[in-house]
Amino acid sequence: MLNSPEIWDFGEILNRNLGNCTLLTTPSVRSRVTDWPFNHATSVGHLDERLDTLVVIGGGTLIDEAKAWRAHRAPRTFLVAVPSIWGSGAEASPVIVLDHNGAKEIHIGNQYLPDVRCVWPELASSLSPEQALYACGDAWSHALEGFLSPLAGHSLREDLASVLVTMKSLPVSNDSRWFEPSAAACAGQARSSVGLVHGIAHTLEPVMRASYPREGWGHARLCATFVWPVMRYNQARGDRWTSLTSQYGLDGSAMLDCIESLHDSGNYETAMAHMEGAWKEVLRDPCTRTNSTLVRPDSLAWFMNRAFL
Repeated sequence: MLNSPEIWDFGEILNRNLGNCTLLTTPSVRSRVTDWPFNHATSVGHLDERLDTLVVIGGGTLIDEAKAWRAHRAPRTFLVAVPSIWGSGAEASPVIVLDHNGAKEIHIGNQYLPDVRCVWPELASSLSPEQALYACGDAWSHALEGFLSPLAGHSLREDLASVLVTMKSLPVSNDSRWFEPSAAACAGQARSSVGLVHGIAHTLEPVMRASYPREGWGHARLCATFVWPVMRYNQARGDRWTSLTSQYGLDGSAMLDCIESLHDSGNYETAMAHMEGAWKEVLRDPCTRTNSTLVRPDSLAWFMNRAFL
């Protein structure tokens, strides 16, 4: 089974005795919790290290900041993580990804795993179609790269194959049913590794944010843009895609169709305009090194020539 924190029903946050509790939220959900009977904080820099409980509601970036703060500053604080969007799966993972001088810094350890996670289903309805699509791309990337990883074992692949079947059955929309397979996908890949999709996303995100600061070039958008091309690359350049999907009873063609629906050619063209200058860094990224198919300097030509089309 995939490791995951204890799961609470959302209402338990208000019904349990959480002691000296602070609520840390992103601006998008802050107006929904103004009457909650807790202290409120807008950043980890405003948190009191004497807290009994920290409830964090937000995306992967904020949840990872809270996980890091608890691990390094207040290890006795009870941490409850509530995702405001699926995709990152940070609420279920012992991994943190932090921005450090424009680069991604990744740490793994049980000290980063929240004590509890829960889903607030109503938050899904507030997502735009683009946000939902990008979040689905992030979730698919975790599940597929974790499943294909050379570091994955048989039991983990069985678990992630089940997650992939569930994801394939869901619409690409702001459907709250995505929260659970997203959490499972992230918990799963934390037990193996990710691959080239994440190597590209980690490298290009600061480049794209600097070049297009108002256009929302975040991690999930890049994952949604590249998950189909990268899986087509894996299929074309190695036998792992075909052999593993067959071994675990997955319809590889149908899954490729699902992730192709996430692909936006305009996003791809825009991102690829920056790829040649970033490719050496993509190759150096630790995620790229554990891709299911070997990635070489000359692999860039495959993506530049749109060989996946």
